[in-house]
Amino acid sequence: MPYYSYMRMRSSTGNPESSSPGRTGKTAQVLHVKPDIITRRIVLILAVLAGFITPFDGSAVNLALPVIGSEFHMDIITLSWVTTAYLLSCAIFLVPFGKLADMYGRKKFYLIGIGIFVTASLLMTLIGSEQEFIALRIIQGVGSAMIFGTAVALLTSVYPPGERGFAIGLYTTAVYLGLSAGPFLGGLLTTYLGWRSIFLVNVPLGIIAIALVIGRIHGEWTECKGERFDLAGSCIYAITIVAVMYGLSLVPDMTGLALILFGLICTFIFIRFERRAPNPVLNILLFTENRIFAFSNLAALINYSATFSVSFILSLYLQITQEFSSASAGCILVTAPFMQMLIATFSGKLSDRMDPGTIASVGMGLSALAIFMLVFIGKNTPFWYIIMALVILGIGFGIFSSPNTNAIMSAVEKRYYGVASGILASMRLLGQMFSMGIVMMVFAVIIGPIELVPDSEDAFIKSLHYIFILFTILCIIGIYASFQRIQKGSSDPRIPG
Repeated sequence: MPYYSYMRMRSSTGNPESSSPGRTGKTAQVLHVKPDIITRRIVLILAVLAGFITPFDGSAVNLALPVIGSEFHMDIITLSWVTTAYLLSCAIFLVPFGKLADMYGRKKFYLIGIGIFVTASLLMTLIGSEQEFIALRIIQGVGSAMIFGTAVALLTSVYPPGERGFAIGLYTTAVYLGLSAGPFLGGLLTTYLGWRSIFLVNVPLGIIAIALVIGRIHGEWTECKGERFDLAGSCIYAITIVAVMYGLSLVPDMTGLALILFGLICTFIFIRFERRAPNPVLNILLFTENRIFAFSNLAALINYSATFSVSFILSLYLQITQEFSSASAGCILVTAPFMQMLIATFSGKLSDRMDPGTIASVGMGLSALAIFMLVFIGKNTPFWYIIMALVILGIGFGIFSSPNTNAIMSAVEKRYYGVASGILASMRLLGQMFSMGIVMMVFAVIIGPIELVPDSEDAFIKSLHYIFILFTILCIIGIYASFQRIQKGSSDPRIPG
């Protein structure tokens, strides 16, 4: 298989792509080599596996949470940390790993990430306490950060703009297939084989990915080789995320409010620091001078903030309030991701022909409608009503996600693919974390740190109403953000390096 490199041909002229911050005074000339069809297909398979394995794990674990909470006697706040710890770890490392992958090799980081994720999944079957459970979820998050930070970057690198939307659509379909299979298989596995069996599913899939990388992919993808890593910026970024998320879990206690305020202050410090850093872990110019990139990422952040916790909440609602089994609840919750899976490839292909921002905005509107419908659920809500809301939510998110991803990755130069991929995944995970943060905050205020049992279902239903009202408001803001990126006559939104 021919070696394929993504180092651009650099010249000493005024071309924006002719200089590299880490190689002052040097000129590197590397010939472009078009990747053959086998390389493209193998990379697509790797991206699809990455797209499937991590959302499958997350959505399957959500179905097992009531059983896990009962076995380890977790209160509702601690139970929420089973999901949040994984997301928090992944979000902290995503952008730094995306940058490191650009510097030292995207294939290398993908391979290490898969290895960490599979190892942690195997160890999850041996745990005996809630502390061990949450610790291994953190390690899983580290592996996922390395996978997420490279998969879309690799995919975007090997597919040209005219074919990129279709490839990203297939990747997105794999994500939704994982989300679809997670509730269904997770419910069945939890009911008949126990919750530990969920993590064993990751092992053979991860081994297949490792074998493909080692045996079929030769060469490496680096765009920023020789640059210095922004360790200080990465640390500020991590402190900011931890402070905000941990603070949300402690609200309404004053310590929680103080941590949130501290996190917001760190955000401003991070932005100022990155604007002055010679080799920033996050190039702020991508946001300040690239309208499409900025608003597309903002739309992704808001969309995930408003939609991610729906499966988490409805899993508890169906099993606690409606007394469904894990398997039955999984069959219901599979509705939304199944619809996402059906729509994602079509919408991704459509975004190669039409403005992706317009398509994504329509999807955001449908998501808002679905979330608003869930505001009115209660103890006696008809079964068909929940299914209808999930169908609309799945269609809306399927229409939104692939075009939005295509818009983001097409708005930057090749040298930023790893960072852009990491930022996109970070927006997804930050949105998911913020979504869980809202849930934990409302639970802490309305229910308190008690174990969720049938006797507490009145407070639980009340919490759901507040949560879905907040999510509806977020979706409305997201519609506005999604429309803001649409610019007439903006044929090349990419900014120079």
